[in-house]
Amino acid sequence: MTAWNISEPKRLALDEQVTDLNVALVAGRLNVVGADGPARVEVSAIGDRPVHVSVEGGVLTIAHDFPKGWPGILWWLFGSRFKVDVSVVVPMTASVRVNVTSGTIIASSLRNGAGVDVTSGKITLLGIDGKVTGKVVSGSIEGLTLGGEVEFETVSGEIVVADSTAGRVSARTISGSVTCDLDNPPAGTEVHLDTVSGEITARVREDSDLRVSLNAISGHVVNAFPELDQHSRNAVSGRLGSGTGGHLVASAASGTISLLRRPVDDEDIPDGDLAGGPVENEEVTE
Repeated sequence: MTAWNISEPKRLALDEQVTDLNVALVAGRLNVVGADGPARVEVSAIGDRPVHVSVEGGVLTIAHDFPKGWPGILWWLFGSRFKVDVSVVVPMTASVRVNVTSGTIIASSLRNGAGVDVTSGKITLLGIDGKVTGKVVSGSIEGLTLGGEVEFETVSGEIVVADSTAGRVSARTISGSVTCDLDNPPAGTEVHLDTVSGEITARVREDSDLRVSLNAISGHVVNAFPELDQHSRNAVSGRLGSGTGGHLVASAASGTISLLRRPVDDEDIPDGDLAGGPVENEEVTE
């Protein structure tokens, strides 16, 4: 095993092959990027408490010595002593597991999934395939261009999912909002959005092929697609297009569910199908 005890800003270039990344930090900011080449670790800022870095059997570990049994007031008084700013580059095929008590995590360009748990803070996940999970007690989760299988959960906070190609998306919050912007999910895609107390906003293309089921127990549903069946002010279901694509399910115990239309982008329409005026820079004759 190769190990370092870092107590000041430092850069490490690792000769060992890295297949897994495990991070456990008390407080701070973490940026994880998948890229070609050897793994690298940079600690650009650090508090009073050191960070331990080690590589063994392909597993890169970055961790604080977690304090045991601190009551809440001591986190406020002494948590800043653990703050650290860490950037990590690992192979795109590495599996990533992160646990941070308080802070901000950004992870991108990974091909073998990522699991991120934060007690208080913000998670941003970009361009990740495989199984992607994010959990926050108090804070927000944002996922962009994710593939594979996505599972997000917050107790109090916002969840945003956009441009997902995942075959399964699950976003759940106890007290907070869920926003999901879908393209045109292929057949077999399952998207489940749930909140106990909060709002759900789903935006889908107007040419989508989707089965839809929306249910607000104590609240109402706002529906921009008249072809769907409005059973009551708080329940909508039916099919968009042929209904052979994915399945969108949204439920709220107390709150509003909004299903919005997104125009088809011009670049998605063949040139011969464009209508509504002359093409710029072309001469128009009458």
